[in-house]
Amino acid sequence: MDINEKVLLLGILKKDNDESLNDVVLKLENSGLFSLKEGKKLLKNLKKDEYVLDSSLSVKGELLAKQVEQEFKI
Repeated sequence: MDINEKVLLLGILKKDNDESLNDVVLKLENSGLFSLKEGKKLLKNLKKDEYVLDSSLSVKGELLAKQVEQEFKI
C-alpha cells in the first residue's frame, strides 16, 4: 500500500460524521496530496480491496487505518 492510500485511509477514519468520502478526497486534493482523478482512483481501489464499504470503513479498513495512525505517530 502506498503512502497516498494510507493517508486517504486515515482521512476516512478521521472524517466527521457529516462528511462524505468525496469530501475527504477533495480535502486531500486541496492540500496537494494528489489530483482529484488520482484520489478517486485510490478510493476505488480501497473499495475494491474491501477496506471501504458504502460510506465508511469496514472492520478490516478500520484496523488498517489504526495501524497507519500508529505508524505516523512514530
